[in-house]
Amino acid sequence: MNDETPRRYVLTLTCPDRTGIVAAVGSFIADHGGLISQAAQHGDALHNRFYMRVEIQADTLTFYLDELRERFSPIARQFEMDWNIADSSIKKRMVVLVSKLDHCLNDLLHRWRNNDLHCEIPCVISNHNDLRSFVEWHGIPYFHVPVGPDNKEQAYAEVERLFREFSGDFIVLARYMQVLSDSMTERYRNRIINIHHSFLPAFVGGRPYHQAFERGVKMTGATSHYVTAELDAGPIIEQGVVNIDHSNSIEEMVRLGKDIEKNVLSRSVRLHLEDRVLIHRNKTVVFK
Repeated sequence: MNDETPRRYVLTLTCPDRTGIVAAVGSFIADHGGLISQAAQHGDALHNRFYMRVEIQADTLTFYLDELRERFSPIARQFEMDWNIADSSIKKRMVVLVSKLDHCLNDLLHRWRNNDLHCEIPCVISNHNDLRSFVEWHGIPYFHVPVGPDNKEQAYAEVERLFREFSGDFIVLARYMQVLSDSMTERYRNRIINIHHSFLPAFVGGRPYHQAFERGVKMTGATSHYVTAELDAGPIIEQGVVNIDHSNSIEEMVRLGKDIEKNVLSRSVRLHLEDRVLIHRNKTVVFK
């Protein structure tokens, strides 16, 4: 996003589906002089659920974001909405957790430096020291927080302390090979994004490429999802696949998978940054 991009407010909402939601939202924006630059909606008939995302040009309104939220609240209550209005010009602060593999981290940092991801990266945290020089070359603070069987509680307390100290908005696990505590995943529900190197829900847990190889699968992939207490079972944001066959070795599957992993993770991060992911229970609606 460059400096010439018009400032936008992004309204996202989900609520029980009923007549009049779109009319109420549209009339509210029009009555306050707002200009809609983009809008998307989805009705889930099976679960009677409605989802909507609206971009409003901020300079067409005569008041600021806090007042916009206050004025919209009665409509939100009327329709029992889970909702948010975000200022697109404010960069979200993304704290990255990583272990030893660098392909996902490298891709995120490259896109960040080229303004392809509209965010700040205040720090990177790792349970190893291997990537310190690479991260610090980008001018980003790097923190080594070892994690072992005897110190997990203290280690994750330190990760959370750093997240708060650097005013993080959300966390990205860029091939962070540790399982976060249940309490941490609950506190930051829908704010921790993981990349899993398989096409979920197949092959959860460790060594998914080896599992896929043993099953003789004909495609392999990667899945980005929000982290929950249940391993690799959170709301899915984005997925990607590549075709393979019996001639591919495990090493070839890993190589092909790395390309998918980094691309899927970067796409999911962008979707999160742009408030395009709406969640109800364990399901996402993604407005691309």
